Amino acid sequence: MFTSTGSSGLYKAPVSKSLLLIPSVLSILLTLVFQHHQKFFAYNLQAIREEFQIWRLICGRIVCLDLKDMFCSSLLIYNFRIFERRYGSRKFTSFILGSWVLSAVFDLLIVEALQHVFGITVKRLPSGFLGLLFALYVPFYCSIPRVQVTHVLGQLPITNKTLVYIVGLQILTSSSYMWILGLSGLVSGLFYHSNMLNIHQILCVPNWVAKIFSQTVEPIFSSAEPTSEAREGMGATIDLQRQQRMELIDQQIMLSQFDQMRQQRQQQGRVINWSRFFARLRPRRNMDLPNNHQAEQVTPSAEASEEQVTRLMEMGFSRVAVLEALRASNNDINVATNFLLQH
Repeated sequence: MFTSTGSSGLYKAPVSKSLLLIPSVLSILLTLVFQHHQKFFAYNLQAIREEFQIWRLICGRIVCLDLKDMFCSSLLIYNFRIFERRYGSRKFTSFILGSWVLSAVFDLLIVEALQHVFGITVKRLPSGFLGLLFALYVPFYCSIPRVQVTHVLGQLPITNKTLVYIVGLQILTSSSYMWILGLSGLVSGLFYHSNMLNIHQILCVPNWVAKIFSQTVEPIFSSAEPTSEAREGMGATIDLQRQQRMELIDQQIMLSQFDQMRQQRQQQGRVINWSRFFARLRPRRNMDLPNNHQAEQVTPSAEASEEQVTRLMEMGFSRVAVLEALRASNNDINVATNFLLQH
């Protein structure tokens, strides 16, 4: 099951860790110690338009002056760190840069439209990198599978993504003009995620810049690999604990089988039968059929698209492993990604 949060902390997520620590510390200091300096970090649109204080587009969009927004933003960053592991730090940083710049442009366009069409003048917007967070909801909605966990009141489903949406709704309702940041963030995230107007080539982190930061900044914010006990975790109830232990045992069995088959492949030159590992991960579509042998029938899957293969190869996997994972998972890129990342 490919959950939204994962269980490896901030391992292999130095950019997410820096976004989690630096703005939070600045927000706390500005709120508790340096209140007289808050004016420099206010997202003052009137000063930007009338006095051309363009620097406010940067200062006003990096630090939350409301501690409630800061706390909710930290929760979202921690959940969205999964994208840095999927894409890599450079590609994840490019998404942050592109959506951050685009959301600033859309902020100004929406405010101008409100003034000229509806006569509503907006002088200030909530401070912080809130537009960026709403932009990350686009890949979160598109690429993170929805897994049902339980029901509330017998009918309302609770999934692995419910908490993330609730936190976003809390931020969205914390201010009267927060919907402007939400709208601009979603539009900018859609632009960058869909690569409209080749925005990936225009707003991206150059390779030489990524190398410099990987040698200087990344060692500061890198996290140690979690131990096996930390990966396992403990549930709040006995049922959850039992489920977590069973999932860990399943993963260990699958990894052992994978290693055995890899050794056989190296010795005999045969292809790994990945379908053995994915048997539990496939949706059971034919459970209600009267004959059990009908449920075991599998329709041959179509060939994987080159886009799926390229996307997984960008994460560092070989083309052979990617093709076999996609073929065994019936071209479900989320299931294939989960297995490749774990094993």
